[in-house]
Amino acid sequence: MTEPSKVIHVRNVGHEISENDLLQLFQPFGVINKLVMLRAKNQALIQMQDVPSAVSALQFYANVQPSIRGRNVYVQFSSHQELTTMDQNSQGRGDEPNRILLVTVHHMLYPITVDVLHQVFSPHGFVEKIVTFQKSAGFQALIQYQSRQSAVVARTALQGRNIYDGCCQLDIQFSKDFTNPNLPTEQKGRSSQPGYGDAGGMYAMQASGRAVGFPQMANAAAIAAAFGGGLPPGITGTNDRCTVLVSNLNPDRIDEDKLFNLFSIYGNIVRIKLLRNKPDHALVQMGDGFQAELAVHFLKGAMLFGKRLEVNFSKHPNITQGADTHEYINSNLNRFNRNAAKNYRYCCSPTKMIHLSTLPQEITEEEIVSHLEEHGTIINTKLFEMNGKKQALVMFETEEQASEALVCKHATSLAGSIIRISFSQLQAI
Repeated sequence: MTEPSKVIHVRNVGHEISENDLLQLFQPFGVINKLVMLRAKNQALIQMQDVPSAVSALQFYANVQPSIRGRNVYVQFSSHQELTTMDQNSQGRGDEPNRILLVTVHHMLYPITVDVLHQVFSPHGFVEKIVTFQKSAGFQALIQYQSRQSAVVARTALQGRNIYDGCCQLDIQFSKDFTNPNLPTEQKGRSSQPGYGDAGGMYAMQASGRAVGFPQMANAAAIAAAFGGGLPPGITGTNDRCTVLVSNLNPDRIDEDKLFNLFSIYGNIVRIKLLRNKPDHALVQMGDGFQAELAVHFLKGAMLFGKRLEVNFSKHPNITQGADTHEYINSNLNRFNRNAAKNYRYCCSPTKMIHLSTLPQEITEEEIVSHLEEHGTIINTKLFEMNGKKQALVMFETEEQASEALVCKHATSLAGSIIRISFSQLQAI
């Protein structure tokens, strides 16, 4: 076996597998410093922050076959102990310096316009033309400098840098089209991403290089880190309504704390109100519009206590505090006050598999089963240790049973510890 390294080599990385998919696979084990996609070879290299993180990942996946979008991927330690800039830039591209740069923007959470690119690249030399376009590799641009030297200086200064804080990372190579002396006429600054409308004008480059964004995206860097710069399919990121109306609840089984346990997977909860005149309805006020959109998107149609939930945005901008509301704004059980990027990454529709953490060190699988089995048929369990802490995966027969276990047992005491439960996106144990 190759000597342990903080660099992990991943094989069978199909074209449908994104950088974000790989991040989801390895971020539970520690901070990822670098990720290089070797598309031509269907491979990738991932550099963890340290060797123990990489060892934890490979020990876990020695027992659990890692699978992304139905495709098994295979992981091992790389012969590299460190990914150098050369490793990241080469990827077999044969970069021959010339005055035209081909720029690919990764993790593009904000729209990028020609004007923004001009602000980024013009400090390094006179920019003659800029053309932007969308390709299979993502959003790209050709930047034509007046001189080859300016292009070399710009590439050296900007390669791997972020345009905005935490996202919009630049991947720069010299264009193979440099033999064509004249690029098409510069496109003017229209938003490059459909669905943002004229949002491009809402962002301004500040001296620090940070972006001025949508007000409800104050946590934009965490969102960018979680979703690899894009957003989950069906999520616009432009919703500003924070309150959600949930209907078709089972009034005999539901209460505010159970709703909190379910909705807090998608964001922080401000307050919850069960509607006394409509006992199968409730209002849930989330921390911001993005979190509310995640909840509506992932919970619409979910089964809970024998009922199929209806989840929609409420006409009420917020819930008025009163005797019949439950306050959660200061709850230490809100998940997104810490590790926001990790919690965004775990957002998904209810699954059959739940993940338990903050377990007592001496816990047994039998105790876990005993704690959860009243909620449904448990197919399989796995107890494991990560970073010295006990965690578990429990697979139920149906998503509804797993959801019931989560809403009833998250934040309950098990053998003296308050346990945390979330849905797991792993397909099998």
